[in-house]
Amino acid sequence: MAKFELFGTKGCPYTQDMREWLDWKGYDYQEYDVELDSAARTRMIAISGGQRTVPMLAEDGDVVQIGWQGRGCVVSA
Repeated sequence: MAKFELFGTKGCPYTQDMREWLDWKGYDYQEYDVELDSAARTRMIAISGGQRTVPMLAEDGDVVQIGWQGRGCVVSA
């Protein structure tokens, strides 16, 4: 099974929406709060080509989706 990573923040409602969707689909994923985890924020920015919008979903290290249904929250540096 593919390894999913969810990069988001506690305060972004779209992160919550994506988390609920992943749970509903039964996907196994690792979640990172990029406001609290600077290493995760650096990784998210690196694999997304500089994007700072959450939620961001990656599969096996490749970006699958940025934002949720056209919406997202921008993370500061």
